[in-house]
Amino acid sequence: MSRKPWDLAFTAEPEEVAALRRIMRLHLGVWGLHDVTDEAQLCVSELVSNVITHVGLGTPTTLAVSMNGTHLRIEVHDPDTRALPTLLEATSDAECGRGMALVGALAARWGVQLLPDRKVTWCELATELTSPSGHVGRPGVARAEALLDLYMTSTRRSETRTSRLGVAVAQNVVIGVIADLLNWLRAHGCDAEEILDRAQTRFEGETTELGDLPCDALR
Repeated sequence: MSRKPWDLAFTAEPEEVAALRRIMRLHLGVWGLHDVTDEAQLCVSELVSNVITHVGLGTPTTLAVSMNGTHLRIEVHDPDTRALPTLLEATSDAECGRGMALVGALAARWGVQLLPDRKVTWCELATELTSPSGHVGRPGVARAEALLDLYMTSTRRSETRTSRLGVAVAQNVVIGVIADLLNWLRAHGCDAEEILDRAQTRFEGETTELGDLPCDALR
C-alpha cells in the first residue's frame, strides 16, 4: 500500500483542532492505520494547542504527516524558533507542559527540530504494520491473506458436498472467515460496509436460481 506524505497549512486557532482531528482520522482510515487513530488525534490536539498557548493565536502553522518505516510521523511547523516545548514530570503542579507530557507518553519518540525559518515539533507512533508498505499484522488479517491466496490460486471448480460439520460449528467457521476478511479489507483502507453490500447483492443474485434453502440443509 502506498502511503504518500501529506501536509496541511492552517491558522493556529482552537476551532481548527477538531477539523484537524477529523482529517487525521480520515487519512489514517485510508492508510489502514486504525490502530493508532486515537493516539494520533490526541497528539495533533496537543501539538497544535502547544502552538496556540506558547506561540500565539493566529500563528500560521502546518501539519505534516508521513511514514518513517513502520512508525507514523506527525509534525507541526510554526515560525517561532524561541518558544521550545518542554516535557514536565507528571507529578508537577505546573500547568504548562502537560500537553507534551501526554505526547511523550503516547509516542515512541518525539523531538524538536530548529530550522532557519521555523520550528518543527514532531512525534512518531508505533503501528502494527508488518512492513512500511504492508498491512497491519493482526492474526485475522494474516488468516484472510492466506485464504485469499488459496482462493486465487485454486483452479478447481466448486463441487456440492455434504458437510461433516454440524450446523452450529459450520456457522461459527463461516462467521470467523467473514470477520477475518473484513479485518483484511479494513487493514487495506477499504470500506468494509460497501464490500458487504456488494457481496450481499451478488449473493442474492446467485441464489435466485437455486432458491433459499434452510440452514439445516448443510447437514
